[in-house]
Amino acid sequence: MKNVVLIGMPGAGKSTIGVILAKVLGYRFIDSDLLIQEQEKCLLKDIIERDGLEGLLRIEEQVNSDIKVEESVIATGGSVIYGERAMEHLREIGTVVYIQLSYETIDNRLDNIKQRGVVFQEGQTLQDLYVERCPLYEKYAHIIVNAENLGMEEVMEKIALEIAKR
Repeated sequence: MKNVVLIGMPGAGKSTIGVILAKVLGYRFIDSDLLIQEQEKCLLKDIIERDGLEGLLRIEEQVNSDIKVEESVIATGGSVIYGERAMEHLREIGTVVYIQLSYETIDNRLDNIKQRGVVFQEGQTLQDLYVERCPLYEKYAHIIVNAENLGMEEVMEKIALEIAKR
């Protein structure tokens, strides 16, 4: 097994679940948003201010396309699915797992969405973003895990079971 790549909406628990999953599998944990911040030496929201959304998406695609690891759990940013080159690369180096949640759950979890550097177009709502992204998450996922009404540990166990089947 090469890597496990977690995708999904902001607030889906990719980073939290990723850390636990990495411990259980004996893998390294990588958060691609943190790789972006390290490379750019600033926060995601500051990259958006500096370079705009297109700039952030360009940097995100480059950083995710350059990940070269094995036996790692990679938590990606929610907007990674806009970068086709990055997604093809991630699919080649690992099993892509979409952590699926309802819009209502995501909405309840995200209090201060702007602080998180979430990629919104001008005038776009969280609901618009959800409707736009879900088909892309489904398109790129090898495995879809419905995490509705599950705790982080339960989601992690579900993912580990699915990975073991492959």
